[in-house]
Amino acid sequence: MKAVTTSEPDLGLARKGTKWKTFKSQKVLYMMSVPFVLWVLVFQYLPLWGWTMAFQNYKPGKSFLEQKWVGFEHFVALFQDDRFYLVLRNTLAMSGLGLVAGFVFPVTFALLLNEVRMQVVKRFVQTVSYLPHFVSWVVAAGIVSKMLSTDGGVVNAVLMSLNLIDQPIQFMAKGHMFWGIVTAADVWKETGWNAIIYLAAIAGIGPELYEAARVDGASRLRQMWHITLPGIRPTIIVLLIMSIGHLIGIGFERQFLLGNHLVSDYSEVLDLYSLKYGLEMGRYSFGTAINIFNSVISLMLLFIANGTFKKIANESIM
Repeated sequence: MKAVTTSEPDLGLARKGTKWKTFKSQKVLYMMSVPFVLWVLVFQYLPLWGWTMAFQNYKPGKSFLEQKWVGFEHFVALFQDDRFYLVLRNTLAMSGLGLVAGFVFPVTFALLLNEVRMQVVKRFVQTVSYLPHFVSWVVAAGIVSKMLSTDGGVVNAVLMSLNLIDQPIQFMAKGHMFWGIVTAADVWKETGWNAIIYLAAIAGIGPELYEAARVDGASRLRQMWHITLPGIRPTIIVLLIMSIGHLIGIGFERQFLLGNHLVSDYSEVLDLYSLKYGLEMGRYSFGTAINIFNSVISLMLLFIANGTFKKIANESIM
């Protein structure tokens, strides 16, 4: 008597039938996702066609077929430019400082704020802390510049009143201080806002864990270290991976608004370099090559960070 076996085509039909049933049962969800998929295709993937400009000597007004193809000429020029490596140093330095400060301060602030038992005080502090996030960098840069000014600046006034300095310091004219100024301004502006997600993660930790720890005699500091921090570790790792993916693309608003010609060797980042030596000089292909380098390195950093944390902490975003 022959055994009954299932053929591969039958398995394939079964899988197709299962997928079709799943699609029919969730067709409303699929239809709801269509506008967002189209938005991503139109605004995220369709513009990638413009990357072809990096391999052309692009001239406005000419059609695609009339452009002169130059291969990797613009990339060679980019990597042979000494200014590019100076700008890359500034970008990595400021993004690295921002990465460390952007996690240490919000996490610490969220942990301390979670320990406040008076709800009125807690809400007030949280509201005040994230208000600077809604202030544009134009206004924020003006506030920072005024506070660091030699003419009535709060920072210089405090330092002189404490006899720490004899005369006002021109903070905005000292290049070696620029990275710290940008990092401090970013911490002041974004700490409260970034702490919201950690507070939400802390709220999801079961209260029975804290009750058990108190029964065992654990102090509040011990509870923070052994319960709260491990409880929000997945959130911290996911946000850290995403932040590492943006190490190169840190934007240019802060550097552009706080910088000046006296500190240009410390304030210029890749986006400003692309704007200055690409768009402003009409070198559209060169500017596109810079942005391609930016995107490729960001993608590589994202995959490396994701793979590393997946092996070490068994946490990843994909």
